[in-house]
Amino acid sequence: MTRPRIAIIPGDPSGIGPELIAKLLNEDGVRAAADILLVGDAHLWQRGAEQAALPVELNTLSEDDVPQFTGLAHLDLHTIEPDAVEIAKITIAGGTTSLRCLDKAMDLAVAGHVDGILFAPFNKSAMTAAGLNADDEHRYMARYLGFTGYHSEINVLDELMTTRVTSHIGLKDVAANITQAGIIRAVNLAAETLIRAGKTRPAIAVAALNPHAGDNGKFGREEIDILEPAVRACQARQMDVTGPWPSDTVFLKARRGEVDAVVTMYHDQGQIAIKLLGFERGVTLAGGLPFPIATPAHGTAFDIAGQNKANIGATRQAFNLLLRMASRQRAAH
Repeated sequence: MTRPRIAIIPGDPSGIGPELIAKLLNEDGVRAAADILLVGDAHLWQRGAEQAALPVELNTLSEDDVPQFTGLAHLDLHTIEPDAVEIAKITIAGGTTSLRCLDKAMDLAVAGHVDGILFAPFNKSAMTAAGLNADDEHRYMARYLGFTGYHSEINVLDELMTTRVTSHIGLKDVAANITQAGIIRAVNLAAETLIRAGKTRPAIAVAALNPHAGDNGKFGREEIDILEPAVRACQARQMDVTGPWPSDTVFLKARRGEVDAVVTMYHDQGQIAIKLLGFERGVTLAGGLPFPIATPAHGTAFDIAGQNKANIGATRQAFNLLLRMASRQRAAH
């Protein structure tokens, strides 16, 4: 079987992205595992190599040669002038290059030239200033691709995935947005993504919304009226789904390896647990889209940008996840 083909983009140039990618490319086994296409301005990759004090070879191809690329190759773009890169600053120029590199990588994936995309951290404020015009990059990507199916951010730590029923909304609005249909969609997304990553019959736990899973209605009826019926509906389809489990203990089950995924009701319910369990290994996956897109689950880290202090752990985990998903996707076709 041919190796998966992965496009990598540098993220916001003001942050640690270019440094992280330079370190990734020098990790043992990375170049042997995939054909890698660096998509972005040559000076950004060179800057990353300088920041990491590591070599990065730029085998620059023409656009016409991209469909046949092998090994480590580079597609040069001209999205930002070198003197417009301001380390540790939010800039429109940084947001613009982030969006343009992402757009190009998605174009390559749609054309079948790459199987997956790895992006170094973006800065949402910079992207918004540059015209993101969406709640986050995940909705931006779906809109750009014309994808109308269900999609949502998935957080991954080693072999554990979390999906969520609500995401970037205020906590006061969460309960009103919990529905049986929403829970079932989040369960299905977890199951389908785990299968794409190699799990044959994933075990999924649904977290409760209220303290003590509502304590038989004492602290709210969402578990009785919404969550339990949703779990039963999934079980009726022969899915390995249990819950609702109290959210202050469900991640103990996950840590013991008893489940492959936890479906949470709101953003921080899962994020706090995942980041405490392994902040330096966390990955964010664009769940549900036609091809895998992943990034380390941390930000641009302006406080250490340009100082050769960036930890490669989460970026390597994102790359490894893409390899698994892209390889299975290739095999399926």
